[in-house]
Amino acid sequence: MRVCSFQGSDGPLPGLVEGDMVVPLAASSSIDVIAGAPPVPAGDPLPLSSVVLEAPVIPGNALGIGLNYRAHAAETGKPPPDEPVLFAKMRGTVNRPQGPVVHPDWTRRLDYEGELGVVIGHTAHRVPPERALDHVFGYMVVDDVSARNRQKSEPQWIRAKSGWGFMPMGPWITSADEAGDPQDMRIRTWVNGELRQDTSTADMIFPVAELVSYASQVFPLEPGDVITTGTPSGVGVGMEPMRFLAPGDIVRIEIDRLGAIEHEVVLP
Repeated sequence: MRVCSFQGSDGPLPGLVEGDMVVPLAASSSIDVIAGAPPVPAGDPLPLSSVVLEAPVIPGNALGIGLNYRAHAAETGKPPPDEPVLFAKMRGTVNRPQGPVVHPDWTRRLDYEGELGVVIGHTAHRVPPERALDHVFGYMVVDDVSARNRQKSEPQWIRAKSGWGFMPMGPWITSADEAGDPQDMRIRTWVNGELRQDTSTADMIFPVAELVSYASQVFPLEPGDVITTGTPSGVGVGMEPMRFLAPGDIVRIEIDRLGAIEHEVVLP
């Protein structure tokens, strides 16, 4: 199934995407369905083209992973890490799949990071890698927007990674049974129509199962929590010369079997 949230008159409503239609659900939020509640229809299907998609889930916890692609580590001049590098993205960074992303005045180096997002479906606490994927509900597309100068100059990445709207995601969550092998997905990112990133998730240093297991050793992961799994090579900071985002730029990220998100960078 493909679980979404869409704009209703009184706030976001959960739905199922079926072809080019959205079926409204009786659940209070998408987390109910993610946690296992039956997806009970609650109204007539709506054309997908007629609704405004919101972030498919508002996670209680959103974790990012740094330097998790071999080629990306190489382009930054850093050695591959010996264990996953975890950081947090705050709640206010969650953004709908079509943004917009505000370019804050406290960074001169705003960058994109096309990533595979993992959505937890069942509480995971100290799970081994061989059972970790049993706790995953599904997957989605994420842009882990980053302020590179703040990431370099500040020991904590809160500001660098958690600016307002710094996590466009969606367009929906594709359940694990439909998404297939998370280590066999092509991820591509375009900026203003120029292809910048084009890599398979097979290039991950730590695969999804290891990331879920590792994070679950730190604290329990709950239904609706999100792990963004790192970005491939091709980010602006890795180019020569470096190329950062500016107001008016359009970022599009697409992952096999999961769909695409597209957003504009705008002035505050």
